[in-house]
Amino acid sequence: MTTNTTLNTNFKLQVGTFYVEVWGCQMNVYDGGRIRDLLSAAGYAQASSPKDADIVVLVTCAVRAKAEDKVFNQIAAWQHTGEITKNTIVALGGCVGSELAEKILDLNKSVNIIFGPRTIHRLPQMISQFAATHKPVVDVAAEAIDKFDYMPESGPVGPSAFVTIMEGCSNKCTYCIVPYTRGEEQSRPVQDILDECVNHISNGVKEIHLLGQNVNSYHGLNNDGSICHFSSLLYEVAAIPGVERIRFTTSNPMDFTDDIIEAIKNLDVISDQIHVPIQAGSDRILQAMHRRYTAKQYIELVKKIRAARPSVHISSDFIVGFPGETDEDFEQTMKVVDEVRFDQSFSFVYSKRPGTPAATLEDPTPKEVKMERLYRLQKRLEEIASDYTQAFLGTTQKCLVEGVSRKDESELKARASSGRIVVFKGSTDLVGKMVNVKITSVIAHTLKGEIVNE
Repeated sequence: MTTNTTLNTNFKLQVGTFYVEVWGCQMNVYDGGRIRDLLSAAGYAQASSPKDADIVVLVTCAVRAKAEDKVFNQIAAWQHTGEITKNTIVALGGCVGSELAEKILDLNKSVNIIFGPRTIHRLPQMISQFAATHKPVVDVAAEAIDKFDYMPESGPVGPSAFVTIMEGCSNKCTYCIVPYTRGEEQSRPVQDILDECVNHISNGVKEIHLLGQNVNSYHGLNNDGSICHFSSLLYEVAAIPGVERIRFTTSNPMDFTDDIIEAIKNLDVISDQIHVPIQAGSDRILQAMHRRYTAKQYIELVKKIRAARPSVHISSDFIVGFPGETDEDFEQTMKVVDEVRFDQSFSFVYSKRPGTPAATLEDPTPKEVKMERLYRLQKRLEEIASDYTQAFLGTTQKCLVEGVSRKDESELKARASSGRIVVFKGSTDLVGKMVNVKITSVIAHTLKGEIVNE
């Protein structure tokens, strides 16, 4: 086994084919896209399926055990169907690569290359090294933002593009493995971010989605060496000609400062969908999670955001069954849900991650109790989200047309500022453009409408 530590930027690769599949958060999606750019620039051709690829690259997260299981099950399924063979080079990375590293070789003998979120830029060299030696290559360590210096310009990605503005996280929430897989947070320089955004705009992008484990704590350097905070970055991106909408994910409530709220008030291009994970409504559990705010402080934050942008839709994340969560703790979460009335939130049962502080806590609550709580929470979240969906009836929504609807090729699929999917009849010439659509009906959480001629 060898570990790559240097990057030979002059290395020429043999032409071959590759296939990339991604699980997990938007930052993994971003990394997956940059891997495609990287391998394409190195001379490889992208395949549409694993069976047509010489190299299969899998990017997955380590936040929950389910994600790890899924990727190994996928490899086994592809082997069973013959979509990957003993001649296929399998590269596995993302946070799971940093978490498990060499242990992956014991879990699955089919994996040939293991990389981390910080080392995706060295993937062509890892592939070459394995092809030459036929020995597994494990390379998961690098400085947080080194990879961005070695990436080619992004190719066309459609009307919306992810742009990672920082790597890692320093908050050390007790349940979260990200600080141990992506490392301490480090922000990219402002100009690098703006250059990437400009490149996307030149390729037809209208919407920029800024990414970070905690975008609110962004503190990159300006050209003059001064610190740029997240609110200032929002103004900088909004000033780029051609940017018609900005989204950002994800935000920690403790760093959601008044200057960010003021930017949301002043910049119409910022999306109405603001994601602010609360995780739990019990102050006792929040403290055990090392989430440095109280339920009351969170509620006050939401009130401030809504005062600045009355049309805002607040979404959130919830962890149910954190070690030691009592019935009373869970009722506090339900109380916050009813008071805040979240829209389109995500909820999961706590998943123990080895190496995190919470993994050592006593967890006496039976799984069936946790699942009952989860189902009850999800039912209430769904009811509230449905109320929001119904309220769109008769309104006119400014939507970015993303493509043709998968369910009906005669319809276009677009996304409203709220994050809702909108479908309507229209010409494919509208793909990639902002249009106004009047909402005429609702199916589940999908809005149907008709284009409004301006």
